[in-house]
Amino acid sequence: MGRLTISLAGVEYDRTRALFNGAVTINGCETITLALSPEEAFHRAFRNGDFDVTELSLASHMHLVDRGQNNYVAIPVFPSRLFRHSAIYIRSDRGIDRPQDLRGKIVGVPEYQITAAVWVRGILEDDFGLRPSEIRWRTGGLIDPGRREKTTLALPREVDLQPIAYGQTLNNLFEAGEIDALISVIPPRSLGKNLIIRRLFEDYRAVEEDYFRRTRIFPIMHVIGIRKVLAARHPWLPVNVYNAYLEAKKLCYYNNEKLGHLYTTLPWAVDELERTRSLMGQDFWSYGISTNREELETIGRYMCSQGLTTRQLVPEDIFFASTLELAKT
Repeated sequence: MGRLTISLAGVEYDRTRALFNGAVTINGCETITLALSPEEAFHRAFRNGDFDVTELSLASHMHLVDRGQNNYVAIPVFPSRLFRHSAIYIRSDRGIDRPQDLRGKIVGVPEYQITAAVWVRGILEDDFGLRPSEIRWRTGGLIDPGRREKTTLALPREVDLQPIAYGQTLNNLFEAGEIDALISVIPPRSLGKNLIIRRLFEDYRAVEEDYFRRTRIFPIMHVIGIRKVLAARHPWLPVNVYNAYLEAKKLCYYNNEKLGHLYTTLPWAVDELERTRSLMGQDFWSYGISTNREELETIGRYMCSQGLTTRQLVPEDIFFASTLELAKT
């Protein structure tokens, strides 16, 4: 039997690079790799199903699973994880000094359903008592006009969500003072140039480290999806893809631990790795269900409470069954 030829798309992070340069292969497969930005990978996967294996937005995938419209099945590989306190930007001329001051304000976000926004809204409610219905939400492209939600949403009636005018951008409206705050994974272009625009949490690392100490949650942003029909036809494939991503991450750890010759262009990268491990544990960027159940159940709760799913999805709803628990030696 010949090897299965598959396409694989996503970001070439240090933890996935070995799959893109061929240092790690997927057992039983010949792989055509496409290094893309998350925005392009998501757009092409969700709209056109362009790839066999691809990086996906976790929230968008959960939304589609709930609706029974997902063309991909996920495996518990998390190529992107980020604390998102750093993603909240404000205008300092609007009386916003603390998260509670966002109540009643107009807040822009590229899409209501993006994973970063789901985490931010959940954290604002859990930690600061600020409900999504207490904010006026505006959606649209940050830099390019015309961005819209990937799927149709059915939100609670009390949520004020409106798209901005077609030719407008969130950046322009934020700078002009027509929106009061912004949730964005990309900093607004005026940050550092316009003194009125700043982060809500200026010392965001300290806030995020405190969040982790309290919750032990390292928010998950993206998962890896496999075309559903392909996984059904080749049930061995999801575990083999999972194992390949695990091997690529192990190689990344190994390279980042090298002190004799630095793997990254940062003079204290090894010290930073050790500092992170002292706070978050040896395998802080873990894959699999058992070490990430808290994160997955938390975003499942957020998705349901924010009206993005009709019920609270659990990991067993989200991931391919054979990847929930792997063989042990």
